[in-house]
Order: sequence, then C-alpha cells, then structure tokens
Amino acid sequence: MGSHKDRLEALRAKYGESHGGELFDPRFRRVADRIFSKSGTRLAPYAGVPTLLSAPYRAIDPVNPDFGDLQVALLGVPMDLGVTNRPGSRFGPRALRAIERIGPYNHVLDCAPVFELKVADIGDVPFASRYRLEQSHADIEAHVRKIVEAGVLPVSVGGDHSITHPILKAIGRDRPVGMIHIDAHCDTGGAFDQTKFHHGGPFRNAVLDGVLDPTRTIQIGIRGPAEYLWEFSYESGMTVIHAEEISAVGIPAIIQKALEVVGDGPTYLSFDIDSLDPAFAPGTGTPEVGGLTTREALELLRGLKGVNLVGGDVVEVAPQYDATTNTAHAGAQMLFEILSLMVFSPATRSR
Repeated sequence: MGSHKDRLEALRAKYGESHGGELFDPRFRRVADRIFSKSGTRLAPYAGVPTLLSAPYRAIDPVNPDFGDLQVALLGVPMDLGVTNRPGSRFGPRALRAIERIGPYNHVLDCAPVFELKVADIGDVPFASRYRLEQSHADIEAHVRKIVEAGVLPVSVGGDHSITHPILKAIGRDRPVGMIHIDAHCDTGGAFDQTKFHHGGPFRNAVLDGVLDPTRTIQIGIRGPAEYLWEFSYESGMTVIHAEEISAVGIPAIIQKALEVVGDGPTYLSFDIDSLDPAFAPGTGTPEVGGLTTREALELLRGLKGVNLVGGDVVEVAPQYDATTNTAHAGAQMLFEILSLMVFSPATRSR
C-alpha cells in the first residue's frame, strides 16, 4: 500500500502542475519544444493559412525559382485531365491542405519530419492551360525539373495519376529510377481515345521514355476488372502483387519483396489513394473493392524506412465524392508517412 501511495505522490509532484508541453522523455521533448510556447500554449490546428502537413509556406517564382536550403519541396499538382471515370482530383491538393491534424510526430518511425527536414509547401505547379492535357504534362515536367536541378526532392499531391509520368521524366532524366507503386491499377495500359497520356498508362510511358526501370519496380495492391490491360507490367519485368495475395503472405513479406526489388538505388514512391478499399477512401475516381486497409497501408509504408527515396506522390484524391473528408484525411496521412520516410532516405541525407 505504501509503495502505491509513494508512487502516486511522485507522479503528483512531477506532473500535477505541469502543462502538456513539459515532457521529460527526450524523444517527446524534442517535438514539444517545437510546438509549445513556454506557457504551454500551442497553435490550434484549425487556425492559420493551411499548407500541406502544416509545413512552412515558401513562395517560389516559377520563372526564376530560389529554393534556398530546402531538402524537400511539397507541391500541389491540381490537374485531372487524364481521368477515365469520375473527375475531381484537381481538388486533391486543396483538400489535403485543409486536413487540420496530421503529425507532427511519427511514433513508429520516431521522427517529426517537418521539423527534422528543411521542407516547405511551395504551392502548386503553374499551368498554362486548364484544358490541354499534353501542355499540362509539359508544365509539370518543367516545374519539377527546376526543383530537381536545385538538388531538392519533390513530394507531390495530385491530381490524377498521369502526373507521375512527367515527374518521372524530370527525376529520371539522367538515370532511370526504381519505383514502389501502391495502387489498385498497374497504370501500364496503352493508348485509347486517341491518346496515351491518361492516368491508366503513365508507367508504360515512363519505361518507354527510359526514365523508369521496370526491373526495379514493384506494384502493390493491384485488383479489379482492368487486369487484362496490364500485360506491359509483366512483359517489361515489373513485380506485381495483387490485393488478393496480401492476406495470404502478409505485409512483412511484401515489404521484404519491395526492398529486394528496389535495392539501394534511387527510388520513387507513388501512392494512389484507390489502393485503399473504398470503405476507407471512397473519394476517388476509379474505386475498386477489396483493397488495403489504412492500417495495412501504414504498416507497408513504414516498413520502407531506409529506402533511397528521391521523390514521391499521393494522387487521385477526389474529395467531392466523400462528404466525410475521410479520403483526404487518409491521403494526408500517407503524405505524412512518405515525408517521414524522406528523413531516413540516403538521398535526403546527402543534401
């Protein structure tokens, strides 16, 4: 009885009059010191001008950009001219910015990426036309190329998945990159309706352009009736993990396979929100039942710690199909996980 009373008195002495920012564990202290004032006040998550992951905003002149000392640039790519079904992912970047409470601490990876990286939300890709798909792709490539040439790693929010092709053209221009692709669809289809620049074909285009190495590419979560369109994935040597395999082999085995496929070379991470089951993410253009749970997706992403990531994206959030904002919330969380992984990427640490 005495020991219980003594312990209670010790806890009262240490914590009874303290505020939420007075923490003693150094892992938590380093985060609390950033977000709490000395009086114990912290900024309300719903206050202020919204940015991606509440990162600082840095205005960039698209003609003569100055990225300063940034290691990672968060950017919006509000373009959905490449969709085959429901439009609306042009509103994805704005929806993710409006999610008010993501981070700052990642308790599994033990990092606070917005504080541990030199990172900023640099706004959106400037588009010359809201109507012309090919012109929009050229605008994306030109803008991301300036980011890459400045030695900064781009982490983007789409937009439809066609945006990843021009991003890869900028990132893989000098050397093809590998890719971890989490999606319901392989997106390696050919041309239809008189164009190959749609969201069902960016990775066929990227391979044929020599900017994506298919032998270092793994596609995870694939399912649905479009399977017959994805023969290019198999022909080119990509590794395809169907959603139906996940419960049988388990997430740890898939993580191990992904690490084997990409090795230690430069790797891009592309996360399509429709990889998640529509129960978790109905706000997307091409939903497919039978997908990942949010818990599985988090476990998968966190298992990629140490991969040599040179960029990433979250795409296909079409918020108007989800009145609950759950899809945007899930997308923002996946973006946070990707940014957390950038803390441990050799590509970031070399900058």
